[in-house]
Amino acid sequence: MAEWLYEAGIGEARAALVDGDTMLEARIEREGEGPRVGAIVAARLVEAGKSPKVALDWPGAPVASLTGLPPAISTGAALTVEITRMALRERGRDKPARARVAETGAVIGDGPDLRARIVASGLPVIELRPTGPDRLEQAGWSELIDQVRRGHWPFAGGALWVDATPAMLLIDIDGDGDALELAKAGAVAAAALIRRCDIGGSIGIDFPSLPDRDARHAVDAAVDAMLPPPFERTAVNGFGFMQIVRRRDRPSLIEQICLDPMATDAALLLRQAERAVGTGRLTLTARPGLTAYIAARPEWIAALQSRTGRPVALVADATLQGAGHAQ
Repeated sequence: MAEWLYEAGIGEARAALVDGDTMLEARIEREGEGPRVGAIVAARLVEAGKSPKVALDWPGAPVASLTGLPPAISTGAALTVEITRMALRERGRDKPARARVAETGAVIGDGPDLRARIVASGLPVIELRPTGPDRLEQAGWSELIDQVRRGHWPFAGGALWVDATPAMLLIDIDGDGDALELAKAGAVAAAALIRRCDIGGSIGIDFPSLPDRDARHAVDAAVDAMLPPPFERTAVNGFGFMQIVRRRDRPSLIEQICLDPMATDAALLLRQAERAVGTGRLTLTARPGLTAYIAARPEWIAALQSRTGRPVALVADATLQGAGHAQ
């Protein structure tokens, strides 16, 4: 039976839905990502007209686009809004959060966090501790992050190449052998990837060219069978291209990992440090930029010292790459 593995890390909560040895879904939620979907937030109207915007009463006063604004309200008015899509980061640009005017009497507060959302799925939730077995790693957590960063996802008979562009996320299916068999295997792998990384918005899949209509229909059916609804898609065309559109209300795992590499490495290093075996000083050694990033968040260091019972030291080493090491 499928179950959620949940870990309340330092600076990042993480979860994986696993069924036996298979990781079906993976999610992370980081500090500082802004108000979550469903949050009720006080705001001030900073731009009226056809594209109204509000400044949120939130650290950094982020701006959100607004729908449902009554025409009589003017710039500067105080409002209460509900977040309907989180702020998104894209290559070369950021997209502000989306909000709507909240219902009368709505209570200020953040939306459901990662743990609340996985509990709401109705599946069992297993709380992981640094002193227990590393079931996330056993399920392939580090391998998953490495695959996301490389954009390369092997499967039997081929591989997916993934690129998150500002227009859409593109998946290219590469391999040899029979084109139909490769396309069907690639469809299964692509659907699994979309689900695992919670990819929303516009997605393009480039299959091997299949001039035969029945073959293209077989690929369409493979996607429909493997990708959980709701979604919309085109049929595979004669050039082997399919477009899928899914709801996008928070960042995907690919966006979080690839577009914020410093936060990704910090989470990996802190996770490693929580599980480090030994006594005495706990030393985190990493490239200078990463040690500076962690040092600028003393609450993380305090949390690590509290959880491990060891004093923590940061050591910068310009020869290191990636997340560094803790011992």
